[in-house]
Amino acid sequence: MRLTLLGSGNAAGMPLYGCVCEHCQTIKDNEDLHRGPACALIEVDNKKYLIDAGLMDITRQYPSGTLDGIFLTHFHPDHVQGLFHLRWGIGQSVPVYCPPDKQGCGDLFNYSGILDFQEQRKFESFSLDFLRITPLPLIHSKVTFGYQFEYQNQCIVYLTDTKGLPPKTQSILEASSIDLLVIDTSFPTNIENSGHNNLSETLQIHQQLKPKRTVLTHIGHDLDVWLSQHSDNLPESVITGHDNFTVYPY
Repeated sequence: MRLTLLGSGNAAGMPLYGCVCEHCQTIKDNEDLHRGPACALIEVDNKKYLIDAGLMDITRQYPSGTLDGIFLTHFHPDHVQGLFHLRWGIGQSVPVYCPPDKQGCGDLFNYSGILDFQEQRKFESFSLDFLRITPLPLIHSKVTFGYQFEYQNQCIVYLTDTKGLPPKTQSILEASSIDLLVIDTSFPTNIENSGHNNLSETLQIHQQLKPKRTVLTHIGHDLDVWLSQHSDNLPESVITGHDNFTVYPY
């Protein structure tokens, strides 16, 4: 099992549009430091699955027949915007495993094209060949699932977007042996937000779940600035995610 972060930023991305701070100016000059919408690629047994679809060039990166499915965490635009182009393709359909949100986003449900939306139930595991997936409800402004992926005694947990964890989700994960936790960490410790973790909240979850390694994603401007100056302050088992970064195996 292999996981690559394709995007590691929040909806605004980095550099922040219109910002003239020194950090954003540095990022503008270095493509490797840019942050796109938080999403990932999980590869198992030559199968390729996206986690979220914020990329606007899905059709270029993954020609027809090369993408085996998409796991959607929720239907906010920065997590599904790439689907609005992908749906108009022809030929083989693409399974889209998603939470039960009757509103969806825009007209995706009414004009789904080649997208085969498959609504999942919270806590009800399902299998794709030898990959076992468990949808885990999160705390956000839309119905949102994190996903636990298990394959041959390996366990990857992907949790975005969320503000803390619901009790049952936390209980299940505390009982799991997690190799990699990828988690929404949008703000530095001194900023509160109703829909996303700040760094102190993520570190608390890291201590509670005890994964072998935690990777920060969905990173916003203020946290990105803080991390550029204080990344050495993070625990050794907590690392900052970046775009196009293979985080498992590492």
